[in-house]
Amino acid sequence: MALDPARRAELRTLLDDWVATRSPKAKERLVEGHLPLARHLARRFADRGQPMDDLVQVASIALLKAIDRYDDERGVEFSTYAAHTILGELKRHFRDTGWAVRAPRRLQELYLELTTLTAEVGHRLGRSPTIAELASAADVTEEQVLEALEAGQAYRFTSIDAPAPGTEGATISSTLGENDPGMEMARQRAELEELLDILPDRERRIVILRFWQDKTQSEIADELGISQMHVSRLLARSLAQLRDASS
Repeated sequence: MALDPARRAELRTLLDDWVATRSPKAKERLVEGHLPLARHLARRFADRGQPMDDLVQVASIALLKAIDRYDDERGVEFSTYAAHTILGELKRHFRDTGWAVRAPRRLQELYLELTTLTAEVGHRLGRSPTIAELASAADVTEEQVLEALEAGQAYRFTSIDAPAPGTEGATISSTLGENDPGMEMARQRAELEELLDILPDRERRIVILRFWQDKTQSEIADELGISQMHVSRLLARSLAQLRDASS
């Protein structure tokens, strides 16, 4: 985000005023002067399924933290320090509101792609797309679409305005449950293993087969001697129970 020399000098004056006085008025002016930076950085994350207003709020709060913590004696430009702080808070926000149950990365990425395709294909067709139409648009199999949508049950944020595939009038958020590679998998799995105790034996086995052993619904169905559709229903119910227990 390039600034012309006059604007840069103006922001420096605002910073000097804050450093010298620490007055609420000086802080308010400094915040107002750097809000465009916060909004600019928030827009970098606009395509990840979170409302833009929420991202701007996270970035704005991070800006306040940067102002409070900034030490002029370190010789770091405030804009550089603020950008680092804001980006860190935005990434932490996605980490904390990301996948509740670890799905394979290929399914995470396909699920996010389907969220966009559902809206695009639905707009083109004038109705909610079918599983087959989504599979064609994403160049994957129908089984892969079903697996990705199932994985979406473990995702805590979606585009709430996107229509759900194969439904009339329902949105993805009404049919699915609520990335992050940065999360500590050992801690996450330890917590989930404790939560798994609330599930019946068969449901617990299905979740472990699906998310720990990366088996498909069809493979789980064959192993347990039940239908793939029944596996899908049990997974959806189990993931809902795990989300409720962890909230």
